[in-house]
Amino acid sequence: MLEKIKSLLAPAATKTTAGQLAEKFGLELRGNPETPVCGVAPIADAKPGQLAFYSTEQNSAAFKILPIDVLKNTRASVILVQPEQAHNAPKGATLLITETPRGNIVKILGEIYREKPRYGISKKATIERGVFFRKRSSVYVGQYATIERGAVIEEDVKIYPGAFIGRNVTIGKGTIVQTGAHIENATIGADCVINAGAVIGKDGFGYTRQNGHNVFIPHVGRVIIGNRVSIGANTCVDRGAMTDTQIGDGTKVDNLCQIAHGVVIGKECFLASGVGLAGGVVVGDRALLAGQVGIANGVKIGNDAEVGAHSGVFRNVPDAQKHMGYPAGPGTEFMRHYAWIRKQIKG
Repeated sequence: MLEKIKSLLAPAATKTTAGQLAEKFGLELRGNPETPVCGVAPIADAKPGQLAFYSTEQNSAAFKILPIDVLKNTRASVILVQPEQAHNAPKGATLLITETPRGNIVKILGEIYREKPRYGISKKATIERGVFFRKRSSVYVGQYATIERGAVIEEDVKIYPGAFIGRNVTIGKGTIVQTGAHIENATIGADCVINAGAVIGKDGFGYTRQNGHNVFIPHVGRVIIGNRVSIGANTCVDRGAMTDTQIGDGTKVDNLCQIAHGVVIGKECFLASGVGLAGGVVVGDRALLAGQVGIANGVKIGNDAEVGAHSGVFRNVPDAQKHMGYPAGPGTEFMRHYAWIRKQIKG
């Protein structure tokens, strides 16, 4: 009974065939085009009727290459695989051939497990006069969501229950605002995801000391978020004090991050959970900040730079360099220090 309940609550897959997937995504098909695909699973766990993938791509150190026996012994009915590995697939399996299985599995997951479209504005939502909908019929607004006057809501936006959209906020086409997100003083681009509990556009931690007292500095800047940006659950992005806080196209911010006032983050960056950026930090394009990295005021992180987990960064990181440690420095330098300390302990 428990297994039956779990199956009912599991994400529902849209049934399709290997031939339909091959045609839609431009993949080479080897085998029966009518082979049904009823879901996707890891290649070691896949069952008949499911699709799996096997890849030797090494896009980053996080990607593990599985033993070839996993491919040889899989029970998956359809396998997404590179041409040079096709001969290792079990006989009778239908193959979808591509040079980039990892990239294509993302597209296939989106196709098979796509959410059913939601439209309509709940009668229990609060929509003030003066809200502009680009195409009202394409928008979804859930119950108890609030949108204040002056907000601009573009086509195909989804605003889930309990979300708050403040005055003069712009939400770009196709963007999803999840339950409980709070957005003020911001312009959000197209195809973004603002996850549950995120707070965007509130005042930053800006104070000055006057006559022995901490005095708040009024904030007049905004938050400008580009296209295809993801903001994680319970992440905070503060508005700028006098300049705008900015996040570039394609950047992905994990849960529980803090982005302070006036921070500028480039395009296609990754910020893992727990990252904290102090005011005025500038992060270049394609930078990678691992979990719980802290960066001090005004520090600049270069294009393609990487900072290791738990690092405290107090000086600039040049383009394409890897820094780690506390205080953070070049990765090779950190490892030498660590090796020296271990040697001293062993005595």
